[in-house]
Amino acid sequence: MAEHLITGQKGEKDTVSYLLKQGYVILTTNWRFLHHEIDIIAKENDVLVFVEVKTRTSIEFGEPEVFVDVKKQKKLIKAANYYIEQYNLNCESRFDIVGVYQHNGKTEIKLIRDAFYPTMG
Repeated sequence: MAEHLITGQKGEKDTVSYLLKQGYVILTTNWRFLHHEIDIIAKENDVLVFVEVKTRTSIEFGEPEVFVDVKKQKKLIKAANYYIEQYNLNCESRFDIVGVYQHNGKTEIKLIRDAFYPTMG
């Protein structure tokens, strides 16, 4: 398996552990809709949370979370809408981003709640 895929999988695993400690209930991981994927779907209290995880081993070009651009956000919103429709859910939801920075055998995790909001258009 390619090194970046291994790094990403470890980042997602570390994020799941972190979110559990924060009180999140993990519903599923790596949920797919067509060619879109949501890394983690969880609940925090009564809020459905769609979590995008970005893992990096270098911050030379920016912290991991800055790589969730508008194009990626639109894909996440589309997949989240499908998830909500598929399960006929009627609850508050939000999008969180988790930046994972792995360096020198250490892992730093940064959680950004309500990282972005669905927009019209």
